[in-house]
Amino acid sequence: MSQSFDYDLAIVGAGVGGHGAALHAVSCGLKTAIIEAGDMGGTCVNRGCIPSKALLAASGRVRELRDAYHLKSMGIQLDNVRFEREDIANHANNLVAKIQGDLTNSLKRLGVDIIQGWGKIAGKQKVTVDMPNGEKTITAKDIILSTGSVPFVPPGIEVDGKTVFTSDQAVRLEWLPQWVAIVGSGYIGLEFSDVYSALGCEISMIEALPDLMPGFDRDIAKLAQRVLINPRDIETYSGIYAKKIIPGSPVIIELADFKTKEDVDVLEVDACLVATGRIPATQNIGLDSVGVELDRRKFIPVNDSMAVLSQGEPVPHLWAIGDATGKMMLAHAASAQGITAVENICGRTKEIDYLSIPAAAFTHPEISYVGMTQEQAKDKGKELGFEVGVSKSYFKGNSKALAEGEADGIAKVIYRKDTGEVLGVHIFGLHAADIIHEASAAIANRQSVNSLAHLVHAHPTLSEVLDEAYKKAAVS
Repeated sequence: MSQSFDYDLAIVGAGVGGHGAALHAVSCGLKTAIIEAGDMGGTCVNRGCIPSKALLAASGRVRELRDAYHLKSMGIQLDNVRFEREDIANHANNLVAKIQGDLTNSLKRLGVDIIQGWGKIAGKQKVTVDMPNGEKTITAKDIILSTGSVPFVPPGIEVDGKTVFTSDQAVRLEWLPQWVAIVGSGYIGLEFSDVYSALGCEISMIEALPDLMPGFDRDIAKLAQRVLINPRDIETYSGIYAKKIIPGSPVIIELADFKTKEDVDVLEVDACLVATGRIPATQNIGLDSVGVELDRRKFIPVNDSMAVLSQGEPVPHLWAIGDATGKMMLAHAASAQGITAVENICGRTKEIDYLSIPAAAFTHPEISYVGMTQEQAKDKGKELGFEVGVSKSYFKGNSKALAEGEADGIAKVIYRKDTGEVLGVHIFGLHAADIIHEASAAIANRQSVNSLAHLVHAHPTLSEVLDEAYKKAAVS
């Protein structure tokens, strides 16, 4: 480390991305500090991935144990399955506390200095931290911004945190509304509809776009709707948006047609979850002091090395990762970006491969995907002059899924017909979030369905749905 700097690396934000960057930096011999204004672990650990998965796990058990038809088909009978809302909430809270503690301790154990306060760039290779006892300035040879994101609340929606709330409050599970409206049918909306419906709530799902689950592959979304929504106590509105939401008892929701803006209905519900996506937390972090302008959506502009850009050119020694960049708003993507940034800081040229980063919705059953959608692949094919092939296999033909009595599902492989290269894989079904990593590795290595078709999968396993799809593609 140059003697003129306090640290080799200063990281602003201690979420999953910042934590991953700090661990990798220490392994590379960099003296590192991490600055955090809120809770260690950021959104993922405290208000996102971790508590929501705990709620999904507990509510999923309730759903399974109350599915008398499913259990009876396997010779099992149960009566009077009960749950305590407070205990389910405590399960999530206890998990958050444990992982937050583990994360903090791992940093301390490796000698990372943790600085509590609001950090912002104060010029080239300099960060000021607004702390309870005053302001502190530190210098670092390199700086990584990992400031994350916050829930997006559309105009006309008033959030009180009790009857109208975002996922930040929903993960606490402070009460179970008899009738809850969910605005948005993306990952967050789907996962909480899974939790609430399993625990006995009635749901109204409101989606502004013409189709439910607009971010998912259409084949996957159609089957998922038949399994995750239609049989459950969920009414749906599509092409309809929440024009105005007023907290209270009841919550008043004014609905309007998304295209015409004409009023169509008024709902009176017990509670409303606003699940309309997330926006970057990039205000008041001092980027103007180094001449960096946010893009039109307020994300920090970066290249694939994670260097911050000013007028298209990298700003020396300044990097950004995670949700604040808007590239892929996923915790594991942030961690991968952090490692990429540190590699470049250490002089080892590395770029992140977004195509091979998987994503998942942890519903019951799960949805996962990696790479391109069919539409994106077709556009790429038109650009480069190749035809796109699609191969599908179904869980109904999978021995393990049948043994589990969980045979609803599909695996869809999208590939180049000329070379066989896998371009995208989309899965809906039991443990889809675990199965997808085989496809992620295939895309990372630019493998062909012709070679993948000769891999040997253990039998009987759920992974054979991909095996079957690869084999179908190879002979087509």
